[in-house]
Amino acid sequence: MNRRTISINNLADLVGCSRSTVESWIRKGKYPVHYGVDDKRFFYLDELTDIPEIAAMQSTRWNEEKLSSPNGCFSSVELFAGGGGLALGMEKAGFKHVLLNEFDHNACETLRKNRPDWNVVEGDIHDIDFSPLNGKVDFLSGGFPCQAFSYAGKRLGFDEARGTLFFELARAVREIQPKVFMCENVKGLLEHDNGNTMRVIRNVIDDLGYSLYAPHVLRAIQYDVPQKRERLILIAVRKDLEKDFVFEWPDVAPEIRTLRDAFCKGELFECDVPVSQGQTYPESKRKVMDLVPEGGDWRDLPEDVAKDYMKGSYNLGGGKTGMARRLSMDEPSLTLTCAPAQKQTERCHPLESRPLTVREYARIQTFPDDWFFAGNLTAQYKQIGNAVPVNMAWAIGRSLIRAFNKLADTCGASTGEGDISYKLDGLFEGIACEDVPPYKTKK
Repeated sequence: MNRRTISINNLADLVGCSRSTVESWIRKGKYPVHYGVDDKRFFYLDELTDIPEIAAMQSTRWNEEKLSSPNGCFSSVELFAGGGGLALGMEKAGFKHVLLNEFDHNACETLRKNRPDWNVVEGDIHDIDFSPLNGKVDFLSGGFPCQAFSYAGKRLGFDEARGTLFFELARAVREIQPKVFMCENVKGLLEHDNGNTMRVIRNVIDDLGYSLYAPHVLRAIQYDVPQKRERLILIAVRKDLEKDFVFEWPDVAPEIRTLRDAFCKGELFECDVPVSQGQTYPESKRKVMDLVPEGGDWRDLPEDVAKDYMKGSYNLGGGKTGMARRLSMDEPSLTLTCAPAQKQTERCHPLESRPLTVREYARIQTFPDDWFFAGNLTAQYKQIGNAVPVNMAWAIGRSLIRAFNKLADTCGASTGEGDISYKLDGLFEGIACEDVPPYKTKK
């Protein structure tokens, strides 16, 4: 029987600590380290079982949970749908999307081309009246734009226009009254403005008549995603249903996926990553990246080259480890951004001196190879970089479906009202809901 292993870097990422912390564990003899090919060090998982994240991998019900399926038709609305990562994961779990709203035209074209049967409403959420859907939807989800709460920006939150889009999501909840709704965002939202932003969100959810489960920050690497991405997940159930809606967060996957899993035929994908278009480096930058080893960054460059490449950033504080960063085949990717060749957040291919291609980007987010992205190259990278990883969304969706199954068994069948057509310039065409009134814009 083969013993399962984990590398030093991957253990640090899984636990959420620095590599130096893991190195200190080794020096102190806390955990035995072993040597493999090329003297690469690793741990055996069965020797790390006092680490909660490892214990969770060892006792997981992941494969059992993957068999979850709906016992009825559970209807869903998704806001800020983007390129479809969250929507696709929820569809795989078993939700029937009756409406998806997105402002960006290219993202809407992506959704329409991949799923012609999805009811994609393109336009500003401020202009949409959701009240005709009242009482006809089981689940609402949305990743309201996170730039206002991100670590990377000024983090102005509700003082910035994008931050106020949470209140539009809240309005949709108030008008639709779904049984359950979910928000996803960056983990920085938890501590933004010393926790005041989160307190406002909690109060709004309570005023809407919903009970919020304890917020969870999920690490994508724990859910069959080859990427070090973290997302804050908020799930709330309508108060009249909270006693009967039994939700449990998904168990974690038994393995840590790496770029090798993303790019090569294996358990995640049935073939090697297809050839696709991608950005290229100018010759001067390519020569610099040629000097960076796999898994390395600017610190591996000759000092004169590093100073010339980094300019004023060279003397700034911090590790600056995103600069001149080459990924590693045997580790998950760093969190994808909206562009693979930004100087501060470089995402260079592990083995070639070039940025990641569109299909490589998509695989890291666990999109299937047949998922088409509309728009020019910049638009495609943006849609992929902003997406919720499909496999992580699928895992959350399965947990929600199990809870909805129990709710339906306890309180009666699901709405079953999934076949609804809703257009900005048209009417509700009641297929299962003939009594729905004509659509009216807010203008």
